[in-house]
Amino acid sequence: MNHTIVITGITSGIGLETARKLNEIGHRVIGLIRNTDRAKELKDEGQLPKEIEYIHCDLAELSSVHKAAQNLKEQLDSIDVLINNAGGIFTKRETTKDGFEKTFGVNHLGHFALTLSVMDLLLRGGARIINVSSEAHKYGNLNFEDLQAESKYHSWKTYGDGKLCNIYFTRELHRRYNDKGLSSFALHPGVVKTNFFSPVRGLLGMLVNVFSFLMISSEKGAATSVFLATDQQIDRESGKYFKNKKVKTPSSKARDDQKAKKLWEVSEQLLRNNGYPL
Repeated sequence: MNHTIVITGITSGIGLETARKLNEIGHRVIGLIRNTDRAKELKDEGQLPKEIEYIHCDLAELSSVHKAAQNLKEQLDSIDVLINNAGGIFTKRETTKDGFEKTFGVNHLGHFALTLSVMDLLLRGGARIINVSSEAHKYGNLNFEDLQAESKYHSWKTYGDGKLCNIYFTRELHRRYNDKGLSSFALHPGVVKTNFFSPVRGLLGMLVNVFSFLMISSEKGAATSVFLATDQQIDRESGKYFKNKKVKTPSSKARDDQKAKKLWEVSEQLLRNNGYPL
């Protein structure tokens, strides 16, 4: 059975490989991407299959997220799978157009807004929502008094916070919507050899370069996302965290469902305060 699959960030890395594979096995794939010129180049070069559709969506700009969601509503009756794949790590503190710390804005809040904005389509499709997290979540420790990392910014710790948010979001989606027919999953794709870590400097950047030979290919990195999107039996594992296509126990912090609930409530309030329609 062919499905309609929406995925963010398909112009490089595991997003591109995930989109390719899902298209190859017959699914309709719609990419939400920030750089549409890059998508055109990839199609011209034959790297992005011509059947894959795309819509402009900048996760660092909430008005862009809302517009992308409206475009999806105009084009689709339902969504079968939403893969919140795009993400980023930033060496210095930056803010989104709406004033949010960029790691939080891109890795969590933009995807949170997108998911809630297309919830009707997801419910109609009995969808799976797949959030690409990371083992880096173990370095996170969410401080609700400083979600925007204004008092102290460290790129790796802030990235860990963002990946921790992905797991919290997955667990709270399960709690709120599993009995309505949705399932949700978080995953670690592996340490993938892409340009993702190119902004990283200092000791961490040096370690990334030294141990790059241990990194896996984008194709292998996409395997768990593809598995979660297509396996027929996986819905029974909703709310869980995966690595190498298997359930893995995340950190004890990531299993704090009170914080997961609080993150949802705080995220909703941040969107409302920004005038975002929910």
